[in-house]
Amino acid sequence: MHRNELFSVAGKTCFVTGGAGGLGLAMAEVLAVNGASVTIADIDAEALSRERARFAERGLTVYSRQLNVKDSQDVEAAVNEAAEREGRLDICIANAGGSAGPGFGLGVGIEDYPIETWQTGIDLNLTSAFVTLRSSARFMKKQTSGRIILVASGAAFRARPNVGYGYIAGKAALLNLVRQAAVEMAPFGTTVNAIAPGPFKTNIGGGKLNDPEMVKKFTAFIPMKRLAEPSEIQGLALLLASDASSFITGVTISIDGGSTA
Repeated sequence: MHRNELFSVAGKTCFVTGGAGGLGLAMAEVLAVNGASVTIADIDAEALSRERARFAERGLTVYSRQLNVKDSQDVEAAVNEAAEREGRLDICIANAGGSAGPGFGLGVGIEDYPIETWQTGIDLNLTSAFVTLRSSARFMKKQTSGRIILVASGAAFRARPNVGYGYIAGKAALLNLVRQAAVEMAPFGTTVNAIAPGPFKTNIGGGKLNDPEMVKKFTAFIPMKRLAEPSEIQGLALLLASDASSFITGVTISIDGGSTA
């Protein structure tokens, strides 16, 4: 099979949370460039407008939807809108997430970690992904095909002193959520996988990774000794969204410059 056919997403309908910036935008872009009809959902209305206009200038089919992923009913409505627009949903990427405060390595020990910050971390990084997965699964079961991708984190595999408890616990839980959903969805021709990024140059944590001192702290644990560019996630996203990954399900793939190793 030719590579253009093997990795094709042409004509597919795709929904991406956190799609107006960072890794979500990078993944939405690679799918749109390769012929998918993509809905980017994000809480940032200004970024949505800007990115949709940028895609339109390139002749790409991209829709936008303002969305607060902590609102489960709104998540379900947004997925429904994207699927009903073209009568199906082929690819769903639950990418939205966020920092849950600093970890003990930055001076906030567990005894001082606010319960409100914990809950925000769980809502943003776990519950939102579950609701997105649940909503897309309804369509994919009916059509007996689909690709679901959850975005976890390198922090899901081991302690990360600089990362808050709500984030690290929420991202770790995604790994088993993927396994469970993959087993249920397999008979319906749908794969469920996760991507676990290491530190990328994004605005997570309020742009902390733009701080040279913070960059030093993170890159100290990366064998490749650098942060990744958002575009470096695109190849893996395209693999998991296309027929090239037709027998890959229930796994989490790290993309972290060797830090998990």
